[in-house]
Amino acid sequence: MCATAVRAFCSSGNETSLIFLPLTGMMIIRSVLTLTAALLTLVTSSPRAQSPAQVPQATIRTEVALVNVVFTATDRNGKTLSGLKAEDFQVLEDKKPQTIDYFNDWTKGSDVPITVALLIDTSGSVKSKLSYEKQTAAEFFKNVLRRNRDLALIIQFDSEVNLVQDFTEDPDRLTAALDTLQAGNSTALYDAIYLAVNEKLKDETGRKVIIVITDGTDTSSKVKEKDAIEAAQRNDVLIYGVGVRDEFGESFGVLKRFAEDTGGSFFSPSARLAELREAFRAIGEDLQGQYSLAYRSTNPKRDGTYRNIDLRCKVPGVRIRARKGYYAPPPK
Repeated sequence: MCATAVRAFCSSGNETSLIFLPLTGMMIIRSVLTLTAALLTLVTSSPRAQSPAQVPQATIRTEVALVNVVFTATDRNGKTLSGLKAEDFQVLEDKKPQTIDYFNDWTKGSDVPITVALLIDTSGSVKSKLSYEKQTAAEFFKNVLRRNRDLALIIQFDSEVNLVQDFTEDPDRLTAALDTLQAGNSTALYDAIYLAVNEKLKDETGRKVIIVITDGTDTSSKVKEKDAIEAAQRNDVLIYGVGVRDEFGESFGVLKRFAEDTGGSFFSPSARLAELREAFRAIGEDLQGQYSLAYRSTNPKRDGTYRNIDLRCKVPGVRIRARKGYYAPPPK
């Protein structure tokens, strides 16, 4: 899997080394600064004074926390924009300005892998829509997954949460798994998101994405809404919600919040093939038109608290979609 290269400057002259780190929302860079004891003590004129070659070395370890933000820039019509630069953006953390240290434009192609968890609601109410959901999801995998780079899995949820297909880069295996899905009982949406994050996506590198297809709200989860969204935020998972409407006009407020809080997007198509296909096309376009930036927080505390992120673009008419915050590292 791919990693992000971060430059760390060593103490010996102008030597520069590269540290490869997984792409996560909070990256801890450990740099080692070596100082000779001669700099820390007084050197006497005694003939027994040690020569520089004999002076023992002391090591000082420092940590720098990098906050990573994956985001999408669009125009007023929702079309993704490319060619933006670091100087076009401003980052505030808890209303305090931050300095952007690293910036990546992935809109013209990227080697950073994408890991997708597709969560499909198979509760009894989706029976009439399931065939369209299977077809459009299969098309999405064939159009978006890159061989030898990206991975995807499929989880179905009704009253229970089941892994239907584990990680694979093969769209044919994913399509075959989709064909096995059958409608079941109630809807355990929060359980599905929580388990997908903590059991499957937590330790993955690169961009981590959940796509949820459902026609209603949660009715049977053991996990609470706040625990599910916190799991996604702590592990830098973007959530895209596809709330499939029918004649009853379900409310998808919770699914929309999941998407907005993690930097994903929400779609509410009707249960028609063309509209579902358009929703998946938009998600694919979104994933292929992203940026990322990283900054060193001016708040050095390791207190595990939630911190708000406000990412703004200085270019008029540009709209930014990014997660709204992150959790600081816990106390040592």
